[in-house]
Amino acid sequence: MPVMKSAKKRLRQNIKRHLTNRAHKSALKTQMKKFLTVLKEGNMQAAEEELRLTVKKIDKSAATGILHKNTASRKKSRLTKKLNQTKAAPQQKS
Repeated sequence: MPVMKSAKKRLRQNIKRHLTNRAHKSALKTQMKKFLTVLKEGNMQAAEEELRLTVKKIDKSAATGILHKNTASRKKSRLTKKLNQTKAAPQQKS
């Protein structure tokens, strides 16, 4: 446990930040799972809307420092790629 007053305050701040970061990451993961479920169902309009919301949440997380900007970019890229592959799949079968 910290002894100095400033160290005690830093510990309180770290605990508070840890909880908020965890909540934001959890909400982000939930949103990503929601997008992937809608994508598997095959509803493209709903999937595009969910992707838009997911990308928005990823951007906010990157802006507040919860995610590194390269991590955010990678996640957005992979989700968009999945959507585009799913869109292209029915056209290839025809």
